[in-house]
Amino acid sequence: MRNTVLAAVGGAILGLVATSQIAGPLVAQENASNASVYEQLDLFGDIFERIRSSYVEEVDDAQLIESAIDGMLRSLDPHSSYLSPDDARRMRVSTSGEFGGLGIEVTQEEGWVKVVAPMDGTPADAAGILAGDYITAVDGESVLGLTLDEAVQLMRGPVGAEIVITVVREGEVEPFDVSLIRDTIKLTAVRSRTEGRAVVLRVTTFNEQTFPNLRDGITEQVEEAGGWDNVDGLILDLRNNPGGLLSQAVYVSDAFLDAGEIVSTRGRLASDGDRFNATPGDLAEGKPIVVLINGGSASASEIVAGALQDHRRGIVVGTNSFGKGSVQTVIPLDDDGAMRLTTARYYTPSGRSIQALGISPDIIVEQPRPVDDETAEEEEERRQRSEAGLRGSLENDSLSEDQLEQIEEERARAEAAAELREQDYQLAYAIDILKGLNALGPLAVND
Repeated sequence: MRNTVLAAVGGAILGLVATSQIAGPLVAQENASNASVYEQLDLFGDIFERIRSSYVEEVDDAQLIESAIDGMLRSLDPHSSYLSPDDARRMRVSTSGEFGGLGIEVTQEEGWVKVVAPMDGTPADAAGILAGDYITAVDGESVLGLTLDEAVQLMRGPVGAEIVITVVREGEVEPFDVSLIRDTIKLTAVRSRTEGRAVVLRVTTFNEQTFPNLRDGITEQVEEAGGWDNVDGLILDLRNNPGGLLSQAVYVSDAFLDAGEIVSTRGRLASDGDRFNATPGDLAEGKPIVVLINGGSASASEIVAGALQDHRRGIVVGTNSFGKGSVQTVIPLDDDGAMRLTTARYYTPSGRSIQALGISPDIIVEQPRPVDDETAEEEEERRQRSEAGLRGSLENDSLSEDQLEQIEEERARAEAAAELREQDYQLAYAIDILKGLNALGPLAVND
């Protein structure tokens, strides 16, 4: 017993000695680090004072400090930034569902403004702006060297005023100008409609109205169809959806999942992480789901697509998504502004990070580029050639009136499907998948 006590005491003494030997260099290192930080802050103060006293023109002190703060945040990654009081107010308005502008979600890449996605029904959408376009100038003024917020401010202005943006597009040899008229952008978060027997839910953004719009849209379309027995399934169209609120992405995913993880976030420290799980209930009542994505689907869109894909609740169709797998926290500041800071990465239920990789579709379907009128006429002529069009061909006299009527109805549905395929090939493909899944039955969907 005495030996045990001594051993314990000896171990404690040795532990104290060892701790003191290690702590000495650590304390010195921390002091040196603090001294270095203070030296850098002194350097910042010296530069600030030199600019105030010696710059060729008088400077605005507040603006100078704001620019320094913004530069510090932007040096971290493309999504961290300082929001002035005006910018913070605009951000709050945009997440609530209405703001003024052109209707383009943009990011910055190598100094240029890159279009993440045009928003449905906006001047940008009407003018044919595409995801992946680069905006190099606004009203003849180059955006190179401007911050993203500065470039956005150039594009904003009075409703009804004309603006000309210069666009560089892959596949186009020369930059070209696009004229737009500024408008009030009212974000309808979810537009719902029925195509054939498929309920199409076009989700344009993730703001405070997204989940309520989604829920109401499903209810309305299913009631109009006469119940779920007359519906093949849902198409969740997330193409060109730039994202938005994380909470809404969780709500939308949960709408179709009964259990399991939806998304997890992991910060620098273990305590900074979080996990979001599904609750019982499926708004689609087990019907098959097809999720449409493309290169303009980012952030919250990728959370939803990744969750439904990992749980095998939906088939993801289209092209690879944008690959924004980071979480930004908006921190209010004393000046009524805010700091947008990247605080975590998010992970799909299977544990994969999509940062810079994106969501890979289960079925890759490219959206064909529009063909010229001459080619379209030739294709139409080829489609119309048949036996019935040959001179002197025999008539079919074996069909009853009811059979002929049924054939005409089927032909009309086929023509409507063909017309949709011309307008939106990816959506038409998704509808075909739903038809096949519905024909195979629920076991094939949920297997």
